This record gives sequence, C-alpha cells and structure tokens, in this order.
Amino acid sequence: MRTRSGGAYPKPGSDNDATGNNESLKRRNPFGFGSSRTQDPPRKRFRPGDRTEFFEWLHDDLVLSILSKLAVSASSPSDLVNVLITCKRFNGLGMNPLVLSKASKNSLAIRAKNWSGSAHRFLKLCADAGNLEACYTLGMIRFYCLGSRGSGASLMARAAMSSHPPALYSLAVIQFNGSGGSKSDKDLRAGAALCARAALLSHVDALRELGHCLQDGYGVRRSVPDGRRFLLHANARELAAALSHPLSLPLIGSSSGSACPLLSDFGCAIPPLDPHPANRFLIDWFSSRRLEPDGLRLCSHVGCGRPETRRHEFRRCSVCGLVNYCSRACQALDWKLSHKAQCAPLDRWIN
Repeated sequence: MRTRSGGAYPKPGSDNDATGNNESLKRRNPFGFGSSRTQDPPRKRFRPGDRTEFFEWLHDDLVLSILSKLAVSASSPSDLVNVLITCKRFNGLGMNPLVLSKASKNSLAIRAKNWSGSAHRFLKLCADAGNLEACYTLGMIRFYCLGSRGSGASLMARAAMSSHPPALYSLAVIQFNGSGGSKSDKDLRAGAALCARAALLSHVDALRELGHCLQDGYGVRRSVPDGRRFLLHANARELAAALSHPLSLPLIGSSSGSACPLLSDFGCAIPPLDPHPANRFLIDWFSSRRLEPDGLRLCSHVGCGRPETRRHEFRRCSVCGLVNYCSRACQALDWKLSHKAQCAPLDRWIN
C-alpha cells in the first residue's frame, strides 16, 4: 500500500517499523549540504519521478552575490527587470537592499515615457538602500519635474554628502540661480564651494564652471590664470573620457556641426558624450510639456534639460538674447556646439 505522496508503508515486522531502527527513515541529502535535515536549506520537496532541479539547492548568499554583480554591470533597466520577473525567488532576492545599493546608473536610467508609480517606488527603494545614483536621479526628478523642491534637494544633498560629483554640481547650479526660491536666495559663495568640491573629483562641468567663475570673479576672488588652468583641465578630462569610449575617436580637422565641443579649439572634433540619465530624463520629460505659458524656459544646451523654477531665472545671451543657460558651463558648451554659428545682434533679427 502506498501513501498519497507515493511512498510505501513499512512492512510489519521489518527493521523500519516504530520499534526498530528508524535511521533509514531520515531524508538524506544527496548533494552534500549535511547529514541532518535541520542543516539543509529550506527548499521544496520533489515527488518521486519528478525532475530534480539542482538550481533550487543554491544558497541565497550565492544568488545575492550573482545578482549584485549583475546590478553593477547592467547596461539598461531591462537587464535587471528581466531577472526580477523570472521567478518569485529572484524577485524577492533582487529587491534585497544589498542588490539595490549596487545598481549602476545605467540600470536606473528610466525613460520619461515609462515613468509610473512603480518606477518611482523602485527608485525610492534604491535610494533608501544607499544607492547614490538613485538618490541623485530621484532628487533631480522630484526637484525639476514633480515640483517637490524640498525632498528633491534633500536627496541630492544625501548623495553630495557622500561625494557624488553630479549631485555636488547640481546643487552648485541651484545655489548660483537660487532655484526653487526667489532671486534673493542666490548664494554665490556656496555655489562656488560646491563647484570646487565637484571639481576636485574631476567632474568636467564643474571644472569648466569653476574656471569661468575664476575668470569673471563670480562667487570667488578673480584669478584669470587659475581660471584658464581649470578650463584646460576640463578639456583634458573631456578628451580622456572621449578616448576611453570605444566608439568615439578624435577627428582632427573636422568641421562637422554635430561634433564641436570645446576641444575644437585644439584641432579636435569629438562627438559630445551622452548626458547623465537624470539629464536625459529631464530632456525627455519637458520635450512633451510646454513651459512657455508659465513664462519659464529650458536651458538651451541640448544635453542639460534643466528648466527655470521662476521667471527670468537663467541668464540670457548678451548678444542676441534668444537663448538661456542655467550655468556658464552650459553656455560655453552650447557656444561651440551650435550657437556660435547662429548668434547675431538683436537688431539684425529685427531687420
């Protein structure tokens, strides 16, 4: 006679009855995890005849290590999402704080068209786990897109306190412009200090911004030689970043309008680097939303995406007055990229 699970009842008088030796009744682990049942990892029991799933016997710590390495090397959010939807076990282990804290910026690069409550919660979980990229990205989205200035600035400040260069530079831009407040809320010294911290971490935009601040005496004591030195350092860092990219090489003597960063001053034309996922989100978000009815405008640099938080917050081109910039770094980049060939005095446009 057999039981419902397929096992057989012991024969009367055999060695396996209740009065005999019952050591053979203990379920032995054929995979070497231990001789006692209490030492085996909790996994589901397979009925006789079922195909044995060796993957079910992998320890959770090993799976967490694999998922953490995947989160670091993921090139897009789909690489991580496809793992989370594989099975219930992967979903539970993939949402572990150890995995979320190591997610790369590419795995957090959520597009504006895919923004939803679940995407917001996912970024919030990553930020709560200590992921600096998630703190910065969600802070930028809340500050500029969702209008939650306080929580957005606090998230960026959390990343900046851990020496996150883009967060330091973004807070410097906020201080320079007094974003989220009135014109009297500008703090030039605080902006220059944050910019200097980001420049020490070799952030290219911060190096360029600090160089122009030193040349103009904006928030710091004027020093033209030091300003030029920071600008040269920014160009060198830009060149190193471009050469490290396998698909972009310097084109000597090229005059293409789509590849004209500041290094064109030295005879090189390098395709501009891809913007940070947070800036890409702002660009996509405001491309389908018009700000003109409120009198607000976007930064004219194509790789920035920052909008004004009040009217006349950004500085305008002093020659044509048709373009706006959130920082001197964006103005310098856009001048070499496109505006140099388009800028003309306002009276010429009127005539």
